Amino acid sequence: MSDNRRSRLITQGVARSPNRAMLRAVGFEDGDFDKPIVGVANGHSTMNPCNAGIQPLVDRAMAALEQAGAKPQVFGFPTVTDGIGMGTEGMKFSLVSREVIADSVEVAVNGQLMDGVLCVGGCDKNMPGSMMAMARINVPGIFVYAGTIKPGFWKGQKLTIVSPFEAVGAFTAGKMSQEDFDGIERNACPTVGACGGQYTANTMSSSFEALGMSLLGSSQMASPDPEKADSAAESARVLVRAVHANLRPRDIITRKSIENAIALVMATGGSTNAVLHYLAIARAAGVRWTIDDFERVRRKVPVLCELKPSGRFVATDFHAAGGVPQVLKILLNHGVLHGECMTIRGKTMAEMLKGVPDEPRADQEVIRPWSSPLYKQGHLAILKGNLATEGCVAKITGLKKTSITGPARVFDSEPAAMKAILAKRIKPGEVIVIRYEGPKGGPGMQEMLAPTSALVGQGLGEAVGLITDGRFSGGTWGMVVGHVAPEAYVGGTIALVKSGDSITIDAAKRLIQLNVPAKELAARRKKWKAPKPRYTKGVMAKYMKLVSSASIGAVTDEA
Repeated sequence: MSDNRRSRLITQGVARSPNRAMLRAVGFEDGDFDKPIVGVANGHSTMNPCNAGIQPLVDRAMAALEQAGAKPQVFGFPTVTDGIGMGTEGMKFSLVSREVIADSVEVAVNGQLMDGVLCVGGCDKNMPGSMMAMARINVPGIFVYAGTIKPGFWKGQKLTIVSPFEAVGAFTAGKMSQEDFDGIERNACPTVGACGGQYTANTMSSSFEALGMSLLGSSQMASPDPEKADSAAESARVLVRAVHANLRPRDIITRKSIENAIALVMATGGSTNAVLHYLAIARAAGVRWTIDDFERVRRKVPVLCELKPSGRFVATDFHAAGGVPQVLKILLNHGVLHGECMTIRGKTMAEMLKGVPDEPRADQEVIRPWSSPLYKQGHLAILKGNLATEGCVAKITGLKKTSITGPARVFDSEPAAMKAILAKRIKPGEVIVIRYEGPKGGPGMQEMLAPTSALVGQGLGEAVGLITDGRFSGGTWGMVVGHVAPEAYVGGTIALVKSGDSITIDAAKRLIQLNVPAKELAARRKKWKAPKPRYTKGVMAKYMKLVSSASIGAVTDEA
C-alpha cells in the first residue's frame, strides 16, 4: 500500500486499538481493517445544477469500491458556481474556492491517511482543485466528472447558460422582445449538469481524459444519463486496481501528459481558464510548465471542433460524434500527442486509443478531420508587451479580425464597466479596460461573462476590445484579453492607463501594447498609489496575502 498508510492508521495491536474502535462506529468490521481505505471526495450541492446530480454518482462509486474490496469513506468539499455568482460579489469567491477545495481534499486524505481518493465534481473550480490536491497528496487517485447539462431550446434555438447572458445585451439594445428574453431564461438550463458548451467545466473534464486521470469517453456524458453513473462505478473499480498497483498521480501527470491535455484544449476550442488551472496543476505535481508552453502547443495544434461559445454545437453533440477519444486519436496520428504517457488504467494513451477510428465519422460536423480544421492553429494566444510583461491570454476563436488599436475606456471594477455597457456608452473601436480585478486586487480574479456577453448581445463582440487583469468565463468570446500580469493592484502597467490612451491588441503578433511614451508612463508610476484592500478579514484577506501572479497560476502555496 502506498506509503504504508493503512498499516500506520489501523494496524493490528494494542497501540491502534482506539483507531479501530472509532472506525467500528462508522461500519468497519474485523475483515475491513485489511482493506485499502479510499476517500470519495465530492462537491454535491443542491444550490446549482452543476453539482446537484453528484449524489447518485457517489452512491454508485461507493458500492463499486465495496464490491472491489476497498473500504470507501465519503467526505465533501465546498463549491461555488460561477453561473450563479456571475456579476455579484459572490463571484470573487470562485477562484478562491479552487484553493479551498484543494486544501480540503489534501487535509482529509492526509489527515486520515487514506490509500486512494476518487474525486467527483461538476463545476469549474472543483475540477482543478481536486486535481491539484491529488497531485500534492500523490496517493492513487481518479477524477469523475459529474457530467454536462443537456441543451435547452427556445423556438428551435439550442440554448446554453451563455444564452441568457447574451440576451441581456440584446434586450437592453432593443433587439429582443420580452417574450424571447423570458423564454430564453426559463429554458436555458433544463437538467442537472455543468454548462453545456466547451466552457470551463467541459474544457477541464475533457482535458483530464487527455491527462490520463479520468476514464476515456467519460467527460462529455450528460449528467442525468445512466451511462454517467456507470462510468462512476467503473472509475471506482479502476482506482482500486491502481491502489493495488501503487499507480500514483505523479506517475501520470508529467510534462508530456500536460502537453497532451493542452493539445486537447486547443483542438476543442476550450476555455482560457485552462491556462490558469494547468499552471497550478503543474506546480502541484512538481512539473516544469510555464505560460510560454501554451503558445508552443498552440502553434502546432489546430482547432478541430466547432463547439460553443463561438461554434454551433454543445457537449452532448461532441460526445455523440466520438468525443475526446476521437480527437485524441487524430492528434496521435499527426504527431502532436505523446502516446507513451501512462493513464489511470495502467495502459499507455496509445494503447487506450487503439480501437478508436483514425478519422471522424462522415455523418457528423462537430469534429473535423486534420485536413480541414476550423482554424489552422490553436485559439488561446499568449500575448506580451508593455501592458503585460508577464503575459496574458487572448481567446481568438470566432473572430474575423484578430487585432484592434483604439482609445481606452477605463473602469476600476467590473460593475462600473457593466453599467456603462448597459447604458450603451461604449462605441465601436474602443478598448475597454477593466482593472483591479486580478488575483489580489479583486480579490479573486472574477470572470467577466456579464460584460462580454452584453457586448455580444449588443452586436459589439468584434467591434470593441476588452482587456482585464481578471478572468473570462469559458463562455466568453470576442476581442478579449484576460489574466493581464502584473495586475493593477501590484502596480502593473494596466494601473497606469488613462481613458483615451491608445491601446493595441494584435493576436497575430502576440502583442498587447499601451501606446504611451515610456517617459510619460514613468511619470504616472511615480504618482500611482495602491488602493486600499477590499477585504481585511477572513478567507479573502488571507487569499490576498498569499496568492501569486496569474502568470504562474494564481496559487497560494508558492514558496
